[in-house]
Amino acid sequence: MSKVKFGVIGAGGIAYRKTIPGLLASNNCELVAVMDVKNIEKIAADFKVKAYTQVDDILNDPEVEAVYIATPVSVHLAQIKAAAAKKKHVLCEKPLAMDLKETRSAVAACARAGVFLQEGYMMKFHGAHTTIRQLIEQGKLGKIVYMRAQLSCWYPRMEGAWRQDPALGGGGSLIDMATHLYDLLEYFAGPAKRVSALTGNLVQDYKSEDSATTLLEFASGAHATVDTFFCVPDEASRTRLEIYGSRGSILTEGTIGQSSAGTLEGIFGLGDSGYDAAQNKDVVRTFKAIDFPKVNPYSAELDYFADCIRQGRAPTLNNGANGLHIMHLTELAYKSAKTGRAYAV
Repeated sequence: MSKVKFGVIGAGGIAYRKTIPGLLASNNCELVAVMDVKNIEKIAADFKVKAYTQVDDILNDPEVEAVYIATPVSVHLAQIKAAAAKKKHVLCEKPLAMDLKETRSAVAACARAGVFLQEGYMMKFHGAHTTIRQLIEQGKLGKIVYMRAQLSCWYPRMEGAWRQDPALGGGGSLIDMATHLYDLLEYFAGPAKRVSALTGNLVQDYKSEDSATTLLEFASGAHATVDTFFCVPDEASRTRLEIYGSRGSILTEGTIGQSSAGTLEGIFGLGDSGYDAAQNKDVVRTFKAIDFPKVNPYSAELDYFADCIRQGRAPTLNNGANGLHIMHLTELAYKSAKTGRAYAV
């Protein structure tokens, strides 16, 4: 099949650092144009493609079949609608929009136009995470009982940083990072059914929250915590993913984030013995290192979307329905943080 020709709207930031390199390394995608309001001539020269400074201009380029949107969240809805009106398929960074109402409008616009919409939750495509999903499906963990996902960074006040203003990004560490982990944990354990959350500004002095901790209960009965902070130094966090079941557990470090690396280990075949009254927790446990494919999650995300486009098959991963669900979960988490109550999803 021929490669899908992409234009990028918002070609700085994450697009420049991660997604465009992932696109260039993909099997089924071709970059033909970039658009931004800053430094676009340099960005276009770096990637040897056409440069645009206006959204309308890149959308009017007949060579562009699909767009990747990586602009501030406050303009996502307008840009998704504009792309849909021009019959361009849309891969948009998370969150799709500022709130549930806007997300519904974005999904509906793409459905009316007959174009595909996919949200940028690339962590599902990490080789360690696809391997974990396979191990769970094979029954290696038995019944999942508890999960923990951690994603923190040091994000001090910066001039023009839209994630630090809820009017531009919808919120802070919860909507920006916890949503990734809600999505990832549901990939492993199925849908969440109840949510409770804490948010606050513990260190940073901007308007968006720098701290968020979420407690989730899943339809399966499993519990999970998600901790996401803009006020923990990068070097102080090991970015852990922990999944515990009735037959064993899986632990990772460094797989949550923007890379394809990290470590994965597990222990399986347990749960048949009687109660150990000694409870000597200082005993060394034998965890086995587990190999996983080193896949660029951005390339894999783009290849998946391009395959859907070429095959005329709507995405089932990270599609509009999933985007609506995650935004609903996000709004309930924020509501919980304000009221101190847990909410059914």
